[in-house]
Amino acid sequence: MNTPEIEELKRLVEERYGKHLTTTTDFEEFSVILRLRHEIFVSPSTLKRLYGYVSDSHKPRMLTLDSLSAYIGHKDYASFLLWLKKSSYYNSSFFDAGQLVSSDLEQGEQIEIGWAPNRLLRLEYLGDSLYHVLAAQNSKVETGDRFVTGCFIKEQPLYLPYLERNGERTPPFVAGRNGGLSIVRKII
Repeated sequence: MNTPEIEELKRLVEERYGKHLTTTTDFEEFSVILRLRHEIFVSPSTLKRLYGYVSDSHKPRMLTLDSLSAYIGHKDYASFLLWLKKSSYYNSSFFDAGQLVSSDLEQGEQIEIGWAPNRLLRLEYLGDSLYHVLAAQNSKVETGDRFVTGCFIKEQPLYLPYLERNGERTPPFVAGRNGGLSIVRKII
């Protein structure tokens, strides 16, 4: 049973190693490299259990976590956890953003959103966070589609649980996957 912290430790171990650990040979080779180059002793079977290659619901031993934390440059697992807690990379934070929040709109107001390369939507707000697509340029979103979202944030992707099209729901959709929304504005 792994925690998010252990999952991140595993990811960082693979990143430092430069290879994903997915086969028996991978675990055996990595165990040898740990022992010969770094004097760290973690058996292939322990690595297999930790990475879920073999079924095991036991929590990893602290010695294993300390050893792998040392491999990625920390004194021990406790030091790794402290680093995670203090790292700005991992912590949630508030941020300044150009955003348009659904609850700030009046029913019938129109907005425009766009993203690279040359995607542009004109939307009508229907209330209750529901939008109707009035016009779509160069997008997989089509005129007449409807969707629900609480807000649009400039420079962030727009994740939609579905588009409602011709009475049916599509799979989830993301707009602006690379670079986010470049246009978020109310039409006056």
